[in-house]
Amino acid sequence: MVLPLAGCGVQAGFPSPADDFLVQRIDLTRELITHPQATFLLRVSGESMRDAGIFDGDMLVVNKAVKPRHGHVVVAVVDGEFTVKFLYQRAGRIKLRPANPTFPDITPREGQTLEVWGVVTASIKRFA
Repeated sequence: MVLPLAGCGVQAGFPSPADDFLVQRIDLTRELITHPQATFLLRVSGESMRDAGIFDGDMLVVNKAVKPRHGHVVVAVVDGEFTVKFLYQRAGRIKLRPANPTFPDITPREGQTLEVWGVVTASIKRFA
């Protein structure tokens, strides 16, 4: 999908005069997706990642080709259920950490399955 992009940035502080409103076309697929065959969109349900700016109803761009590392926001499958959390990977230990203090970490127990499914590369929000 190709959409117009104004040639100037928008201030989030004090208003400033806009540039000449130069318009170019921007391809959202090229901007958001680096591995098309390994990229999926998932809609967020819940509030466990709110302090990371990921809210209920947001659309996540998830890339399965990116190698997950400590600190990445990932989509994981825990006992067959999808969840989005920060990946904690240190000293051979792995856990999933929420970005909301009212939710507990997910530390896999013996017999429990945990698979990191993909790395979140973007979050798309709707305001209206």
